[in-house]
Amino acid sequence: MNAPREHRSIDTATRNRNRWMLVGIFVLFFGGLVLAGLLRFSGWRPEGSKNKGEFLQPYGDLRGVTPTLADGSPYRWRDAERTWRILALADRCDTTNAAKCERLLTDLDKVWQLSGKDADRVHVLWVGALPAKGPRPATLRVLRPSDALRDGLPRSQDPAGMPVYVLDPNGFVVLRYAPGSDPGNVRTDLSRLLKVN
Repeated sequence: MNAPREHRSIDTATRNRNRWMLVGIFVLFFGGLVLAGLLRFSGWRPEGSKNKGEFLQPYGDLRGVTPTLADGSPYRWRDAERTWRILALADRCDTTNAAKCERLLTDLDKVWQLSGKDADRVHVLWVGALPAKGPRPATLRVLRPSDALRDGLPRSQDPAGMPVYVLDPNGFVVLRYAPGSDPGNVRTDLSRLLKVN
C-alpha cells in the first residue's frame, strides 16, 4: 500500500520570495517583448540600420523598360552576376551643367572604387551626355535618355539638380538620393546591400 505522503510546509517568506521571482521572470520575458513591439511599431530603428538615402515605397519598377546604351545596344537588367546599379540622371552636362556633372561623375567614381572587391558587381549608369572631363569608372554605362526610363524613376524631374538612384539586380529602384547628396551616403548604403546580396 501507499504510505501517506508527508506534507511539507513551506514557510511564508520562502513562498513569497519564490512567487516574486516567478513574477520577475514573467515581467522580464514579456516586458522585453512589449518594449520591442513598442519600439518596432513606433518606427524607431538603431542608427546603424537606417538607410542614408530615401527608401522608396513603393519601389520604382524598371523591369519592363529596356534602356538603350549610347552605342544603340540594349542594356539588360537581369543577369546572373547579381549586379547592383548606381544611376545618375544627368542634365545638360555638355553645356550649362558641365562642372556639376564632372563633380557628380568624380563622386560616383569614388563610390565605385571604394566598393573594393565588389566593384565588378556595381555598374554606374549615366543617363545623358557625359561631361568632357572627369573619370570614367570601368563599369560605366552611358544610357540614352528616354521618357520610359525617366518615368520609372521617382521624382526624376527635380528642379534642384541631378538625383542619384540605387537599383537592384532585377531593375527595381530602391533608393533615391537628392541632388547634391553626400556620396558617402551612397557608398554606405551600397556596401550594406552588397553584403546581404
